[in-house]
Amino acid sequence: MFSRLIYLFLEILMNLYYLLPYRISYDPTRYPKYIPEAYCLCKGCLMGIFGEENFHFRSTPVYMPTVILRRTSSCAGGRYVYTEDYVTIPVGCTCVPEQEKEAESVNSSIDKQEMKLLVSQNKPSSE
Repeated sequence: MFSRLIYLFLEILMNLYYLLPYRISYDPTRYPKYIPEAYCLCKGCLMGIFGEENFHFRSTPVYMPTVILRRTSSCAGGRYVYTEDYVTIPVGCTCVPEQEKEAESVNSSIDKQEMKLLVSQNKPSSE
């Protein structure tokens, strides 16, 4: 019974690994030394009943602020001294809508320059 539970647990972990892969960040001067960091596999998002990649959305990391202990160069009583450090760690991925870029938009700086040029060319010479 116990080995069956372990097998089931490992199977769940492997399924999660393929859905959301992690890299292990290692820093010997940090506590904890090992921190798992999630990363997104796809540019787009897997959607629909067949899980096709949809590029109208983009996969983006979700960050979580956390506190770690960072070892300093000083010692006290024969032990290392640690200070608190606040870091953000990627813990997962989510889908956000991809912003569409319109080529004819007057909002981009290039188009604004073109508009200024057109306006200055169409001005009457009396101004």
